[in-house]
Amino acid sequence: MTNASKIDGSPKTDSKFEDIISNLPQDNSWKSTGPLYKYQGFWYIPWVLRKVISAQESFTPQPTDVFLCSSPKSGTTWLKALAFSIVSRNQVNDSTNPLLENLPHEIVPFLEIESTQNSSNRNLEIPLVATHIPYTSLPKSIIDSGCKIIYICRDPKDVLISHWNFGLKVSGIGLESFSLEEALEQYCKGIYPYGPYWDHVLGFWKASLEFPEKVLFVKYEDLKTDGPFHVKRMANFLGHPFSVEEEQQGVAENIVKKCSFETLSRLEVNKNGKFYLPELPNIENKYFFRKGKAGDWKNYLTNEKAEKLDQIMEEKFSGSGLV
Repeated sequence: MTNASKIDGSPKTDSKFEDIISNLPQDNSWKSTGPLYKYQGFWYIPWVLRKVISAQESFTPQPTDVFLCSSPKSGTTWLKALAFSIVSRNQVNDSTNPLLENLPHEIVPFLEIESTQNSSNRNLEIPLVATHIPYTSLPKSIIDSGCKIIYICRDPKDVLISHWNFGLKVSGIGLESFSLEEALEQYCKGIYPYGPYWDHVLGFWKASLEFPEKVLFVKYEDLKTDGPFHVKRMANFLGHPFSVEEEQQGVAENIVKKCSFETLSRLEVNKNGKFYLPELPNIENKYFFRKGKAGDWKNYLTNEKAEKLDQIMEEKFSGSGLV
């Protein structure tokens, strides 16, 4: 999958990274992660930033690679399951589908977390790699390649609520340590992992307009409203269109059903399994399946707070054509 050399562990590369990070803006306000550093316009946790820089310097994609991109908590798990089901539908069946026994994150690796560490994490027959890296910071090798990109975005109010909840669970801190009001304040400033949200979304949105054959832009809410239509759209984009026979058999509808929040969240592996990463050894799979609803922010944010966030997004997206 990659010719990347490991940036961790070498005194030389450690010194290089420390030199880079020592000159970056720092912020400590997103309390569920610790300090964040601003690199190329976006905020990162230090160990993630190390992987991002490593990927930028040495990642080489396969010609057939497809990159599933998103801001955190925007529907990444769902997109992985759908894309995997689309490209592997002629290789697996209902009893052998890896989604039955594995978290989608174990099937489709993250570029900046796993893939730069160990290429053996990849099943090269499944040309899917995920990343939260913003478009403008993707390795040049990806931008210059013919690799395709699918980007999923979501109502930023739901992203905030999901990101805040996830951070509390993973970090183990409570509401008394990091309130929703504090998280909202930082979110509105764009200071949180991989933020600002508006710049993250706009990077891929503009790329999808300039290179529609290479970048497909998908909205979480549209998938909720008409899943089969957008699954067919993704299949066509990926070069795996559904045949007339598959259309008649309702294969796209079946993929949507099997990848639904209700189906995946009830699997044993996603109720009681754990997703192991060296830097985050205690993530339970169920943390990735909170509610999966559009509009859940209404249970957390007052209309006044929601309007504040909406106004910021409207100003940032103004003139882009993105609503």
